[in-house]
Amino acid sequence: MKFISEPSIPVKIQKMKERVRWRNASIVSRGIDQTCMAIDDRNSDNPEFSFMVIGDSGSSASYRQHNPQRKVAELMLPQREECSFVLHTGDVIYIVGSHEYYPQNFIEPYREFIVGGVNPKLIPYDRMVFKTPILPVLGNHDYYDVPLMYRLLAGSTLPLRRLFRYKDIEIGWHGSYQGDAYARAFLDYLKAFHSKQELEFHLDEHYTAKTDTGRCLRYEPGRFTRLPNRYYTFRYGGIDFFALDSNTFNEPSPLPATKEGESSRRQLEKRRHEIEEEEMQILEVCDRLNPDNPKEAEKLDALKAKLYQIDEVKIDIEKQLASHHEPATDFEQLEWLKHRLIESWHTQEVRGRIIYFHHPPYVTEASKWHQAQTLAVRRRLRWVFDGVAQTLGSLTQGRAIVDLILNGHAHCLEYLRTTDTGHADSHLNCIVCGGSGRRPRRQRREGSELMETFEDVTGSLNRKVADSLLFVGRHGYDVLKRLPYSSVRIDVKDGCPAKFVVTPLVIERFQGEWYNRELEPFEI
Repeated sequence: MKFISEPSIPVKIQKMKERVRWRNASIVSRGIDQTCMAIDDRNSDNPEFSFMVIGDSGSSASYRQHNPQRKVAELMLPQREECSFVLHTGDVIYIVGSHEYYPQNFIEPYREFIVGGVNPKLIPYDRMVFKTPILPVLGNHDYYDVPLMYRLLAGSTLPLRRLFRYKDIEIGWHGSYQGDAYARAFLDYLKAFHSKQELEFHLDEHYTAKTDTGRCLRYEPGRFTRLPNRYYTFRYGGIDFFALDSNTFNEPSPLPATKEGESSRRQLEKRRHEIEEEEMQILEVCDRLNPDNPKEAEKLDALKAKLYQIDEVKIDIEKQLASHHEPATDFEQLEWLKHRLIESWHTQEVRGRIIYFHHPPYVTEASKWHQAQTLAVRRRLRWVFDGVAQTLGSLTQGRAIVDLILNGHAHCLEYLRTTDTGHADSHLNCIVCGGSGRRPRRQRREGSELMETFEDVTGSLNRKVADSLLFVGRHGYDVLKRLPYSSVRIDVKDGCPAKFVVTPLVIERFQGEWYNRELEPFEI
């Protein structure tokens, strides 16, 4: 029985289109670009600016003795006046993106960033207005739901009672409703307007920023802070930012109908059985722990984090086993990205490009580096970049297609740089910022060099495709275990191409206490 469900890619796409009234006649007739916005803060033309990045933050209920997400937010507060906005790389709310948990898992921790934050309990999750913009993308948990049978049956048998007790702490009785809670919290939810007159009045009030082809949404900190779509772009200080929804292009390729494919299927089924047995063993241990004892409560937190990690592995395995045909892929979004990148390179005032989305194409965190979804996102992004490079030719003058890729999903802070991959994703700078609240995870034992298998006329070859240059994650064991939680500040410097100074902001929990961990800034 599944205890977390996820809508299919076509359902995700269609539901989100309905919520923003994608290409409604009133929108089209006004020449409105629903994938573009302009941040109107009177500083967007400044070539030197700063911003922060967080990800995988939306968790607080499971920590009885402490709140790591709030600790990270407190690290960010002294930076707030100097930073124009905060990018969020997804998983805004755990476990199933429910509206029930926005008050405690988002509004309360980031109250200083929200208008009316002095009284956070009075802020409805679907009426937030940001003083300092928080600009998110969807994570997988922001799309998750609770199956009806789980809600009906949880508690009726011993295994279900255990799962209800230890996994329902941040699930509740509602899921995301196929991403609806996220859409109501952050997107311009045009579906809420019931009459054409109301819709057109709203469009004429808030879609007034000019683009090369027409109009787009005007994002006004402190007044109107809605996003136009689940994927979008904006320009700030001569840098083009592209926010993507990687949940709609992360489907694994089908297992081949060969002996090798059948062998892979058996291995996946065996692995699924093993982790289900491990899950029940963990639940046995959880039953013996007292959550009111601080030491045992910390161990219980660790075991619950392991249960959630097992859930993610099971979901990845299920996706591989269920994939019999070519995966559903959001080519509309990918084509949009390709077109906009080409357009960006042909725009003289643009001096840099940053992409941010949830699933990292390159990462060495132990649970994510080899996931089928990781490889699927890498393959799709590579396809886009190859198409852009082919169109641009010599225009890039040896520069990478984008200057920086920002991701979450892996619960760590990591800086990677790709090598010569044989494709247009060579020599990319990638930062994974997914350690902002959910329990950190370790780096894989295989080390910091990422290898990839390529096929050529001679057979299968292994080639190094990326190096991990910095990894901040869980390390040490037992009483020497350290749990670092993180965000980053990025300072954009003047000049073309732009330079980026990255400052890690890290706070570490060790032996029941919190310690600031200072890391040297590095330049990209």
